This record gives sequence, C-alpha cells and structure tokens, in this order.
Amino acid sequence: MRVEFWGDEITEMRMFSVADQRSIPEIDIHTLVAFACRELLLSEDVRARAAQLAARHPAAESTVTGSASDMLAKLAEGIAVDGMEAVLPVLWSDGHALLTDQLPDGTPVLVCDPEKVRTRAADLIRTGREFLEASWSVAALGTAENQAPVDVEQLGGSGFVELDQVRAAAARTGHPWWTLSQLSDESAIELDVRAAPSARGHQRDIDEIFAMLRAHIATGGYAALVAPGTGTAHRVVERLSESDTPAGMLDPGQAPKPGVVGVLQGPLRDGVIIPGANLVVITETDLTGSRVSAAEGKRLAAKRRNIVDPLALTAGDLVVHDQHGIGRFVEMVERTVGGARREYLVLEYASAKRGGGAKNTDKLYVPMDSLDQLSRYVGGQAPALSRLGGSDWANTKTKARRAVREIAGELVSLYAKRQASPGHAFSPDTPWQAELEDAFGFTETVDQLTAIEEVKADMEKPIPMDRVICGDVGYGKTEIAVRAAFKAVQDGKQVAVLVPTTLLADQHLQTFGERMSGFPVTIKGLSRFTDAAESRAVIDGLADGSVDIVIGTHRLLQTGVRWKDLGLVVVDEEQRFGVEHKEHIKSLRTHVDVLTMSATPIPRTLEMSLAGIREMSTILTPPEERYPVLTYVGPHDDKQIAAALRRELLRDGQAFYVHNRVSSIDAAAARVRELVPEARVVVAHGQMPEDLLETTVQRFWNREHDILVCTTIVETGLDISNANTLIVERADTFGLSQLHQLRGRVGRSRERGYAYFLYPPQVPLTETAYDRLATIAQNNELGAGMAVALKDLEIRGAGNVLGIEQSGHVAGVGFDLYVRLVGEALETYRDAYRAAADGQTVRTAEEPKDVRIDLPVDAHLPPDYIASDRLRLEGYRRLAAASSDREVAAVVDELTDRYGALPEPARRLAAVARLRLLCRGSGITDVTAASAATVRLSPLTLPDSAQVRLKRMYPGAHYRATTATVQVPIPRAGGLGAPRIRDVELVQMVADLITALAGKPRQHIGITNPSPPGEDGRGRNTTIKERQP
Repeated sequence: MRVEFWGDEITEMRMFSVADQRSIPEIDIHTLVAFACRELLLSEDVRARAAQLAARHPAAESTVTGSASDMLAKLAEGIAVDGMEAVLPVLWSDGHALLTDQLPDGTPVLVCDPEKVRTRAADLIRTGREFLEASWSVAALGTAENQAPVDVEQLGGSGFVELDQVRAAAARTGHPWWTLSQLSDESAIELDVRAAPSARGHQRDIDEIFAMLRAHIATGGYAALVAPGTGTAHRVVERLSESDTPAGMLDPGQAPKPGVVGVLQGPLRDGVIIPGANLVVITETDLTGSRVSAAEGKRLAAKRRNIVDPLALTAGDLVVHDQHGIGRFVEMVERTVGGARREYLVLEYASAKRGGGAKNTDKLYVPMDSLDQLSRYVGGQAPALSRLGGSDWANTKTKARRAVREIAGELVSLYAKRQASPGHAFSPDTPWQAELEDAFGFTETVDQLTAIEEVKADMEKPIPMDRVICGDVGYGKTEIAVRAAFKAVQDGKQVAVLVPTTLLADQHLQTFGERMSGFPVTIKGLSRFTDAAESRAVIDGLADGSVDIVIGTHRLLQTGVRWKDLGLVVVDEEQRFGVEHKEHIKSLRTHVDVLTMSATPIPRTLEMSLAGIREMSTILTPPEERYPVLTYVGPHDDKQIAAALRRELLRDGQAFYVHNRVSSIDAAAARVRELVPEARVVVAHGQMPEDLLETTVQRFWNREHDILVCTTIVETGLDISNANTLIVERADTFGLSQLHQLRGRVGRSRERGYAYFLYPPQVPLTETAYDRLATIAQNNELGAGMAVALKDLEIRGAGNVLGIEQSGHVAGVGFDLYVRLVGEALETYRDAYRAAADGQTVRTAEEPKDVRIDLPVDAHLPPDYIASDRLRLEGYRRLAAASSDREVAAVVDELTDRYGALPEPARRLAAVARLRLLCRGSGITDVTAASAATVRLSPLTLPDSAQVRLKRMYPGAHYRATTATVQVPIPRAGGLGAPRIRDVELVQMVADLITALAGKPRQHIGITNPSPPGEDGRGRNTTIKERQP
C-alpha cells in the first residue's frame, strides 16, 4: 500500500506490486487498517528494559552476532532483530494476554486431542525455559563464572502456561470449552463425519467419484467441489458437465444448492462426507492427488535484481571505473560548482606521482549521472589501487582484452558448432503436457513461469538448447526439468538427468515418477543403488528405446552407454562434477538440448551465462509461504543444541545434525542421544553399504527417525520438507557453497527453518573461515545463492575456476569488467561469424566511450524527494544505465509513481540523461563549460556544409579541425547584460546544436509532469513530451 500525504492529510492511497514497485490502478482503496507486524513491539518500556539488561551483560569484542547480548544491544537502540520474540518474556513485564482474552464474548474454544495438547504445553514451558537459559549462557561466555548470569524464572519464565490455566481463564471470561478426542468420554457427543473417497489421479476412480456426486445430487443432496485456483475451478466445472453432472461456480460465502455440484475456489486439502447434513465435499486433492497450496496469485512482471549489484557500497569497498581503473569508495557528497548542485561518489586512487607513498592519494568525483561507468570489484586478493592519468590502467585492460579473446574464440567455436549442427525442433505443447502441468500442486512463481516459457521456446527452435536455470535451493528448478523432460518424451526423444550424488538420483527418481505416474512414460535410475542386473537392463533399454527417461550419476557418462534417440540432457548441480565429466557433457552440447540447473552457479558458469554464450534464466521469487532460514553462527554449546533439537521435535519436525568425519560420527550420534534422549537418532554416511544407506534415508523420509546424524552426503538434493532444523559441527572447515547448500536442506515448507553453524570456542578462526561464516550469516535472505557465488569467487580468487592465467586478468580488472570484456570479444567473434556466413565485411567493435557532461545544470535527485540514500542511488543508476529515450521515460514514470511528481532538479537530471544518449549516438564524448561564457564539444568532425551552418547559427563559434573541437558561446537569457542561460535551457541549446550540425530535426528533451488522468489521480503515467520547434 502506498499512502500519499499533504501535511497530515491523506490525499491518495494506492495498491502497488512488491515485484516491480509499480501502482496497480485496477484496485480501489478506501480504508486501510494497520496492524502490528511483530509480536514484540519496541515500545519505550521494552527498549528501556533491553538497555538495562544489555548494560548488565555487555557484549564483548568477540561476541557473536545473534547472541543474546548482541540482540539486547540492538533492541535497546530500537532495531528489530529476527528471533527477538524468543526473549519476549524477559522484556515484557506486564504479563502476557492469553488468546482466549482476545476472543469476542461467548466464542467457543475447541481443543483437538486435549491429551496431546496438555503434554505439548508442558514441553513448550520446559523448552522455552531451556532456550532462554541457553541464550543467556552463550551471552555469558567469557565471564569469570561462565554460567548463566541471571535467573530465567526471575526474568519471566518461558512465556507459556499450562492447558488447565487456559481452561480456567476461558471459563472466567465466558467461553464455552469443547474438546475433540478419539478417546471415549461419558459426556462425549459422537459425530458422523467420514473421509471423502480419493482418486489420486486415476481416471477410473475419478469417474466413480463423479458418478457418486451425480447420484447424491439426484436425490436432493448437497455437494461442493473445492479447487485451489480460479482456472482450475472452471476446468472442473467443464469436466463435470462433460460427464453429465450438473455443476456451476459458487461465489465466496454462497451455499451449495440441491441438485447441482457447487464448485468454489479455496485452499481445502481433504474432502468430507457428513450424512447428517446430507453434504458431500470433494477437493481437487481427492481427484488428482496433488497437494493444495494457496490461491493463484496475480502474475506480475518480476523486478529482477541485478546479477552484479554495483551499488551495495560501504566506505572502503573497492570499485572499478571503466575509464580510470580500481579505486576505493570513500563517500557520497553534494557539491555546488558554478552555481549548480550535483551529487558525486568520491573515489580514492593511488597518487599519480611516482613514489608518492600509500598515504598520498588522489580523489575522483564521479557524478551520479555517470554511475553506469562503475561496478563493484570482485576478484580475490585485494589489488593495488590504480593511478589516475597515465597508461597503467589502459595497459592492464589491453592485456585482459587480449587474454579473453582466447576464451571467446573457444566459446564461439562451440557456439558456431551449435548454430551449424541441426538440432531437433520440438513440437508445441500437447494436451498431455497441459494435463501434467495442471496437476502441479503449487502455484508457480512469476520467475518460474518465465523460465518454463524460455526453456520451451529454446526446445522448439531447430538449434540445440544450452540454458542455465539459476534458482536458489527449493525454488522449483526440478519442476522445470520435469516439464522439459516430459515435452521431450512427447516427441519420442530420450532424456538423461545427470545428478552428482546417489541420494539425489533416488530423490529425483521418486519426484519424476510421482509427477508422471498417470502417463505412459518409462523412468529408470542408474547409480550405486542400482544392482548389476538392473543396470544391464537399463542400459539395454536405453539402446533399444524402451527407457524414456534415465536419472543417474556419472555412470551415465561411462563408455558402453548407448542411446537410441537422446534429445535432452538435464544436468543438476553442474559444479559438483569433475573436469572429465564436464568435458563429456560439453561434447554433448553441440547436438542435443542441454538444460543445466544450479543453486550457487560456479563463476565459470556464471561468466558464460552473463556473457550470453549460454542462455540464463534466474528464479529470484521464493515459493508462496516460504520464509528465510534463521541462521545462527556461533560457538558450539550443548545447551543450545539440545534446546534447538527439542524445539524441532515439539512441532513434530525432524533435524539434520552434520558431523563430517566418518571415523567419529557414531560418537557424535551418541552425544546427540545423551542431549535429547527422547529423540530417535540414526546415522548416515557415504561409506555405508548402499542398501543400508538407502534404507536409512528412506526411513528418515518416512518419519521413522527424528534426527539424522550425517556427513555432507545430504548436501545436495535431499528434499525432506518435515526436516527444518540443521546443526553443523565445525562449520569453519566447510566451503561457502557447501554451507549454502546445507542450509538449503531446511525451510523448504511452510515451517520456519533454523540453521546453526557452530565452531569450537577454543580454536581461533582463520581469516578465510571467518569470511565464509560472516558471508553465510549476512546472506540469509531468500534467494541468496547468486550473492554467495560472487562472494565465493572473491574469497577463493578465480584461479581454480578460470585457470591461473585468466585469474590474473580477473584480479587485474575485476570480475564484472572481465565478464563485459568477454562479452565484447564474443560479440566481435559472433559478428565475424555472421558476416562470414552472409559474405559481408566485418566491422571491428569499438569499446563504448564514456560521455562526460559538465555544464552549469542543477541536476540531482533531492534528498527530500527520495530520503533513502540506497533508493536515491538506485534512481541515479537507472537513469545512467538507460540506453534509449523510451528507457528514460520508463524510469521517470516509475519515479513519479513511487515518489510523486518530479521536482525541477530531477527533471533536469532526466534531461541530462537524454542529452547523454544524443551525444553517444553522435560520437561526442565531452560536453564541458570551458568558461562561464562558452561550451566545448568534442570530438566532432564537421564537413564544410556543417561549418557554414555552425557560423550561421552562432557567429562567435570556433571549430578546430586538428582537435575535432567545437566551441560555442552561451547565449544570454535576455538583452545585453542579462545572465547567460543555464539548466534546461542550456541542455536544450546543446541538443539543438548537435542535431542541427548533424542535419537532423530538432529534438526537445525537457521533462514535464503531466496531470494525472482520472478524477482520483490514480494510474497516472509520466511521459516525456516532444515540443514542436
């Protein structure tokens, strides 16, 4: 919701899309009710209490982020912290209201399974107390006593009460108390409610359910069918009608009518039959077996985060300027030059004087309208700062450009082979394809739908596909693979799904099998779990075509595996395969479609994707009802481990406990059993016999065990939605990508996931281990995989990814610029390839030049227009990166929608952006106010006719052919003695000069704020208006 104020009066309220921040004019808003979005409100009393406790137990220098003392210090300053509700009993002194106190008078309370609830309430009280004690003991590490410094009971206990106390409180406030139990009771009322029949996707059973519904409504009974989405509901009405069953849509809240099956949209999972009410309720789950998720959301255009974000800068960060090299970011300042206010980024460079020393530095002021020249430096070890002026940076870039040609040549030859080798153009979607996709039990995210469409479009082209799907763990990449594989099988082609581990192969085998169970598709597995006889049968089936889809490990790449008609290869987690396997996969790319999936793409994959040689689809939108995993990085503490595991068991969940040494894993499991005696603990590792490992994991999947003590064998692909707590011992010994993958094993359902990365308190952390743990703690939002991959490159350097020679060039110019250089080299080779194919001559690509505009124009985004530095910087970057007038218009439109009408300085900034585009198109790189009275433009080569035109327009103008420079006097605003023009008038004058000298029609570039259309002003569009000369 966006609310606009005039003083303290609301003038307008608009709904807006979180995805792209734009208003949604179709939705009318009249009333807004704002509720607290957190259980613990940071009131003055709460902050004072937090400050009091923080002063009593101050955070030491070595205090871990996320510990109790660190949390209290932040809460005292009014900073909300994830997980702060855990200390709510400590901070809220007035006692806690019960849920029954908030209910309207006379509202009945229904307790399901009161015996279980009573036990659970007692466990919650005990676990809450343990958690507080564990938090305080961690906060107290390093104190003399090394004990919990406060009495938890004195602080308010655990914040939970016994069930009997709740019942007594409900009785006092007049709430009837009902219980629903399977155990008999003298005063019990028996209800006749039965489960509805379930077809689980089998057509014969669906027909039987439809026949039952027909018979039921024919006798005057009531029937309802619930589907999760509007589209699905309408399809169900059609299918019922086709089976001669009267059916119609119901509005929300409308009761079904006798004689007609009422179909409505809703999230109900299982159907019921209530004979006493003569009512039958069937759900889509009963028919298809698919799990029901929330209602289908509006598919809005996704706002895609930049893959390389150049502006997440803090003081001291290294940045790369395209023209001047590697500098250090100092600050953002506002300066007034020649009466014009502008904002600048201040960068620090090595002194231009040789032998100037590290302390002597030069500063570069980069105007905000040149932000497209900057990127963040990523590249391993901290490099030396570049010198301003001189040839050092130009030489470094030249060497890097020469080196990337080698990579570009190799990639383009692969690209050329792909373009030249005729691939199979798959047919458009079949009705079966639509049926498979409709049976997906969740609502697809916008990014997922886009990726699916892009994959299908690639498959339908006669050129072999080579696409990377980059999406964080649990973001629905497997579903994309399922749909692509099914599409390939529909055309009679075979599909190979390559995975790095046997456990992941087993998991994918189950997923593909369940999704395609209703169709004539033969799916087999080939891995360590497959015995010799079955392996032989699978290999024979691939050769004779009887096996459609095979899911396996690197065994699929071994000699002896022959295919009758391979059409698609899906590679999951490509970075986990060895060099030889990758070479084998690479050789397939020239003649079959290849789909690669990765959660943390290795930088080589990232580089090729960004450079455009491999197409890339990025899934940034998390699935519905998915929460970020709460991540704790800190010293190993048994109390905290016990409390974390108990909390998971309390919500009937399961946990992973990662101990990565096979020799001592049994001892680790014994310690876990001591800490949580009530838990069913089991061990799994890669050196176990295959059948035992498979059985163990399968039993954990079936919830026969509570805690899986394991090695990193669970790192990829194990999808157990009920396991939502992860504890990793010796997290300091793991790689960053591993830590991110491990964290991805939890938080895959609607439950909140918890990840604990622990290190021994007595062992000092290495700098690299500290960087990795700090990165995993900071990047804990949903979809952090891409950020983790770039940070991993920064920590490790690029040597083991690109080869030592190339990694030196990455370190020299930074990863972002290196990728762009590869992209430019590729484009040159591509152009040569296309030109040769068309018999044309090749034009050598030139490096895009920066356009410097330094005029007395007060052009900036005022802080009172966009208060946040981060958002203001984003606005500057968007305008600087705009590559056409249409893109400038789109940015202006968005700024107006988000922040209101553009103030005058912001309109001038947009005008300068349009002038820059005009200059770039004319080859002009420098527009400068040479003095208060003249403007200089260069380089500008004028033929004789243009020189005559220049003299006619501006008699005082000068043109120097030797330097390709035009110097023009700035006209006065009025008569003699009047001030010279400036701001938009000056920008317009320069634009008129450029178009006139080029013999083009005059172009007005001023920005106007048009009146919002409509009476209420919603849904306005800001346009750039062209005024006639």
